[in-house]
Amino acid sequence: MQQLLPNSQVLDAEKVGEVLMDIKPGLPVTDNFQHWDPWRPLVIETARRVHEFTGGTLVMPMTVLVESFWREISDGLTKHGIPIRHFVLHADQETLRDRIQNDKVLGPSTFRFAYLEPYAEAARTWLHNDAEVIDTTGITPEQAAQRIADSARGR
Repeated sequence: MQQLLPNSQVLDAEKVGEVLMDIKPGLPVTDNFQHWDPWRPLVIETARRVHEFTGGTLVMPMTVLVESFWREISDGLTKHGIPIRHFVLHADQETLRDRIQNDKVLGPSTFRFAYLEPYAEAARTWLHNDAEVIDTTGITPEQAAQRIADSARGR
């Protein structure tokens, strides 16, 4: 994405979660750092500070499947004048299972498998209505990135 969008920076919201995970002696036990109350405002504040500092386009890859969490983040970004283009990279369940099972970098992930049904539920109920959906089932990552970049540039 970054190569396709001049003057862009990538802010991975998972890194904010990783900072929270490193707190000692540790925050309350959860299966997902997105459930910790500080995560969402810290994502917003980090994005605000980075955007003020750099300008340009801020690319923030993240999967948020809880609608209230997405609303909190998107409302917070909007409040700070950060324009949002919300894209969902979709694939059917069979393709997702295959990709997770055969991931050459991370290997199979029980965490990722556990979120297949929550993704399907979010897609059915709100997520696909709130975003521009890019069906990645039959395309390469490069093609998906190109579609997003083209859409972001209004093509």
